[in-house]
Amino acid sequence: EVQLVELGGGLLQAGGYLRLSCPAFGFTFEDFAIGWFRQATGQGRVGVSCISSSFGKTTYANSLKGRFTISSNNAKNTVYLQMNRLKPEDTAVYYCAAGVCSDHLRRDEFGYWGQGTQVTVSS
Repeated sequence: EVQLVELGGGLLQAGGYLRLSCPAFGFTFEDFAIGWFRQATGQGRVGVSCISSSFGKTTYANSLKGRFTISSNNAKNTVYLQMNRLKPEDTAVYYCAAGVCSDHLRRDEFGYWGQGTQVTVSS
């Protein structure tokens, strides 16, 4: 059974940093790429970043390049999202998902989803 879990959310002040983790179960990173999405209150779920270990590919939302970094530890079957210089507008529920990592970060490219973890950035 495919399962993803998001870990590491929390409450912090603007300018701080946080690392989210997504351990994956029931598949390996040779089978699926992993993406991170986020959904702010009252808004749609949008792509943040994705990584394909098989193709050595990473994609970032343009607005987040330079602040967010995605990485994977294949031995632990875990993907990480390092978020630096956080802003109040980064406040959202963050989801990891398994699927295909293209240049578009489209939600419909990912078929398996975790339950999400809340990140709240205060000003």
